[in-house]
Amino acid sequence: MRAAQFDTFGGPIDVRSVADPAPPRDGAVVQVHANGICRSDWHAWQGHDPNVHLPHVPGHELAGVVVETGPACMGWRAGDRVTVPFVMACGGCLNCWAGQQQICDDQRQPGFTQWGAFAEYVAVPNAASNLVRVPEGLNFPAAASLGCRFTTAYRALIEQGRLQAGEWVAVHGCGGVGLSAVMIAVAAGAHVIAVDISEAALARARSLGAGAAVNAATTADVPAAVREVSHGGAHLGLDALGHSVTCRNSILGLRAHGRHVQVGLLAGEHAAPSLPMGDVIARELELRGSHGMAGHRFPPLFRMIQAGRLDPAALIGRHVTLAEGADRLMAMDDTPEPGIAVITSFA
Repeated sequence: MRAAQFDTFGGPIDVRSVADPAPPRDGAVVQVHANGICRSDWHAWQGHDPNVHLPHVPGHELAGVVVETGPACMGWRAGDRVTVPFVMACGGCLNCWAGQQQICDDQRQPGFTQWGAFAEYVAVPNAASNLVRVPEGLNFPAAASLGCRFTTAYRALIEQGRLQAGEWVAVHGCGGVGLSAVMIAVAAGAHVIAVDISEAALARARSLGAGAAVNAATTADVPAAVREVSHGGAHLGLDALGHSVTCRNSILGLRAHGRHVQVGLLAGEHAAPSLPMGDVIARELELRGSHGMAGHRFPPLFRMIQAGRLDPAALIGRHVTLAEGADRLMAMDDTPEPGIAVITSFA
């Protein structure tokens, strides 16, 4: 098969021919029809994840068709349209038994612990937990965006953040996850404040329903601006970027009893940010992490899409080839742009 592979961290990502994967005994091989390009893939390429071993194929936002199953794979067959949560669960640990597969003790992740979806085919273990049937009417590019960005944002806002209609939510970082969060929060009836350093990203957030925007590059005190717009502070703050400044700003922009949810990966120099714990104590704030979403939790998100309240395709900015996707990944930190680029051609 063709795959985009790198041999050194931060080195060239080249499209080359590699061996086709074999189906795990309890899993399947999926032919990839679409794969999103995410900042987490950039972190993998940079060597920020100790689970990535060279040579490596990135990519964790995939949708496609089952082409082969293992002998112990039940309930799935060739031709099934599927997507995959980026946390692939083992199915046998205590967290999996409790239905919390997104924090599986023995999890695997395409594009991180194993080769990913910058490739024509991907092996998926434990299909019972890790394959999600794509509803008819949802195309592959849109379905690919669910496996990480939209499901991550949905769980962070709705399940971990307990967002309610009428509340104020500040989304810090308007990349793929952040813009997904804007769309989901709007669909949930919340008031959304978008925060970013890019006017283009803020304009995109406004076009997707954000009622207010704060340019962190030109605003001296971002938390104060958020508190002013929200009449006392956001009920919920989301750091969708993963930076010591955005994490801190999200916490400081909350009202009393506010909730901060950390979604953006805090890596490298930002791995251990200094947090304003005095404010956390004084205003009884809540800090939570959020790490993807289990496959069995996708149906409420599907229903939101099928009801017309959410359109993940609206966030897709560009369809690219496998080679173009490799180039865009390498340039991601230098030329960020709002929206999602999706690989849809693997020839």
